[in-house]
Amino acid sequence: MSLVAIKDSSSKEEEELEEEEEDMKTYNKYKWLFFFPRKYKSNDLVPPRDLKETFCKFAGGGESRMSVDQFRHFLVEHQGHVDITLSETEQIVDKILKARNESDDEAHRNGGDDHCTKQQRELTLDVVFHFLLLDDFNDPLKSEVHHDMEAPLSHYFIYTGHNSYLTGNQLSSECSEEPIIKALQQGVRVIELDLWPTSDKDDIKVVHGWTLTTPVSPRKCLEAIKKYAFFKSEYPVIITIEDHLTRELQTKFAEMATEILGDLLYYPRAERLTEFPSPKSLKNKIIISTKPPKEHLNKSIDVDRGSNNDVQDGSESSEEETSSGQESPDAMAKPETEDKMADPETEKKEEGDSNAGDQNGSNQQCSADYKRLIGIPAKKIKGSIKDKLRIGEEVRRLSWSEQKLEKASESHGTDIIRFTQRNILRVYPKGTRVQSSNFKPHIGWMYGVQMVAFNMQKHGKELWLMQGMFRANGGCGYVKKPEMVMQNRPNGELFDPERTLPEGKTILKVNVYMGHGWSSEFSPTHFDRFSPPDFYTKVSIVGVPADCAKKRTRVIMDNWFPVWEEEFRFPLTVPELALLRIIVREKDQGGKDDFGGQTCLPVSELRVGFRTVPLYDEKGEKYKFVKLFMKFQFIDPKNAGSV
Repeated sequence: MSLVAIKDSSSKEEEELEEEEEDMKTYNKYKWLFFFPRKYKSNDLVPPRDLKETFCKFAGGGESRMSVDQFRHFLVEHQGHVDITLSETEQIVDKILKARNESDDEAHRNGGDDHCTKQQRELTLDVVFHFLLLDDFNDPLKSEVHHDMEAPLSHYFIYTGHNSYLTGNQLSSECSEEPIIKALQQGVRVIELDLWPTSDKDDIKVVHGWTLTTPVSPRKCLEAIKKYAFFKSEYPVIITIEDHLTRELQTKFAEMATEILGDLLYYPRAERLTEFPSPKSLKNKIIISTKPPKEHLNKSIDVDRGSNNDVQDGSESSEEETSSGQESPDAMAKPETEDKMADPETEKKEEGDSNAGDQNGSNQQCSADYKRLIGIPAKKIKGSIKDKLRIGEEVRRLSWSEQKLEKASESHGTDIIRFTQRNILRVYPKGTRVQSSNFKPHIGWMYGVQMVAFNMQKHGKELWLMQGMFRANGGCGYVKKPEMVMQNRPNGELFDPERTLPEGKTILKVNVYMGHGWSSEFSPTHFDRFSPPDFYTKVSIVGVPADCAKKRTRVIMDNWFPVWEEEFRFPLTVPELALLRIIVREKDQGGKDDFGGQTCLPVSELRVGFRTVPLYDEKGEKYKFVKLFMKFQFIDPKNAGSV
């Protein structure tokens, strides 16, 4: 949000701060053993020392008030709002003062713009501090889309879900349209559907193949996608299809998709795709991505029943393994399924080994309507890893498991990066992640992988990183890849994330001042039955191996409003791929420390200066009140000693 576009929520934010301050008086007594009261000292929210010094600097030394022009200089030089004008600053100041009830009655009655005196427009330290506590104004990230959105799709990291229809684990949970709706509401742009024939072969179901999951109708899934596709973002939604259908059922699905999605469907303009279209050109469009069916099948294809685990994780199985002659997942026995999923060494076959559209192995013409729907073709080239990553005239999508990517990156890292400069690579969780856990997404992003497919059902640090990455670029679900990953160096070399660069690009300085809001969000005994919580904050960098680091503050005992005022410095070689992970925990002397909030922030998107950082719960839902007051600065390594 721009500083001028101030919402009516500013008054609400002030009320919330007042509620929290009142809570300080409420939560200052706990009953101890035998009902003897234990008291603690409650703190008011007071400006940190660093802010006091900065205020004095911009207020002209020892002055206790800051003029509008001085406030503008503060916003430009310290907060990084370089384009703000004096007129815009005056509007902000008037609204700040009105929100803080510091304008006189006449100013309130007349809108507060032309009737404020010079003295009324001057800001005290307390007013500036409370302004900075409003995350609507001082969020650490920009809320608008600001990346170039006219490059091909292969130039972006895309928010991607895996087995998007599952409500829980990968083996026995229910399939439903509800997790698809939730994913789209959160900004996910790639939805996966696994299409199988029903037991009578006359209809289609969405189900995780070769497991005990219960199916859902594809119609329900498509209707949910249509309704919620652009709830969070206007940029395109991609449906990746794992296709186990006969030719007739492919035609039936094509008719269903055309009927339900209508004008939202994207149809490629040419059969031979030499470059992907851009996100901007695909606004409010839904794209189908799967393996194009072959025109003819010249011979029957034998299926190795012992390779059923190749489709256990439900990712593109028909693109990577034949479905000819396979039974419906309903016919699979439970013991075999469990044994196969427990084998960590089992790998899927490469995509495109057979024709998914012909289960009878006879010579049949493919479904033209179905083929016409495919906007992003998934194709393979047989041979070695280097062959599979070969760059051709036509662009394509390739799918690998996390294991395959890790193995390939050991010896073919630059080949992967070269491939992802024009083509799309999708990486999905290995089949042994039965409980819907996830892998570290950076193993994909470091090599330019556009679609790091995640199980959105399982919450944890890996999913927090995924959510953090896609808070970038206004949360639209598309993040432009760094230039270093997209371009060759002057000497012709490609970026190598495993190689430590000789010199860091920058130093990120992070100040953790204080936290507040827990007393409004939680009951007095949530963290400890007999005393206020003992909070500390963990701050870490997740990125290329050379940049990863962890820090933590001291523990503040018995205080709902902890004040740390600590500083950390992180030297960074590739800030473009770094995430700042922040976790607040409550120290538990007798067991595991309690969770107090988390967030992940893309380092390249951080707004400098004093910032109010909202925290999220373990599921990634934003807390209403819990926030940290922090500061971010980028320092040239050559000048680090003087700052």
